[in-house]
Amino acid sequence: MIKAILFDFDGVLTIDKTGSTSIINYIAKECDLPIDTVKACYYKHNKLLLNGETTHKQIWPEFCNDIGKPIDFQVLIDSFTHTVLDMDMIHLVKELKSNYLIGMVTDNKPDRIKTILDYNHMQNDFDVVAVSAEQHSGKSDYKIFQYVLDTLKVTAQECVFIDNTEKNLVVPNEMGMGTIMFDDETRDFAQFKARLESFF
Repeated sequence: MIKAILFDFDGVLTIDKTGSTSIINYIAKECDLPIDTVKACYYKHNKLLLNGETTHKQIWPEFCNDIGKPIDFQVLIDSFTHTVLDMDMIHLVKELKSNYLIGMVTDNKPDRIKTILDYNHMQNDFDVVAVSAEQHSGKSDYKIFQYVLDTLKVTAQECVFIDNTEKNLVVPNEMGMGTIMFDDETRDFAQFKARLESFF
C-alpha cells in the first residue's frame, strides 16, 4: 500500500526544467546581461552549491567579479521568489496531503528551497524536504532517499517518486519505490495524474 508520494522540485512542481535555469534567466533579464555570460559564471559554482560544499553567499563576490559588475544579492533572492510554479501540481500536492505523506527530494540549494517555500506559504505541504546540499547526496545516491524513508518511517515499497529526469529514477527504482517519469516538455497533467492514480 502506498503511504508516501515524493516529488522532485524543478521541472515537476515548477515550470523551468532546473533551478539553475530559473536563477540564470532572472539575473540575465534583471541586470541586462547576456544569458550565456551569466550561465558560464553561475555554472562554475553549481556543482559545489548542489553538493553543499559552498553557499550562494560565499560564491557571490567571485560571481560578481566574473560578471564584471556588482549585483545586489537581493537579485538572487528575487530570482528564487520569481520561480514559476506549476499550479496544477501544487494543488495536487495539497489535495494528496490529506491522505498521504508528502516529500520533496531535490538536487538543490537550501536557501533557494526555503525561500520559495516560505514565499509561497508551502512550508506545511511537505512532511519532509530533502535537499542535496544539506544531505551531501544527490539523487544518483541512496543516501538522500534513505533519509526520506527514515524520516517518514516508511519502506521504499510504500513510496512513489516523481521526477522529470530518467536517470534520477534509477536509484529509487532499485530501492523498490514506484517511479514516474514526468515529461516536462508536454506537461500533460491529466496523463500524469492517471499514471499516479494507478499506484493507489
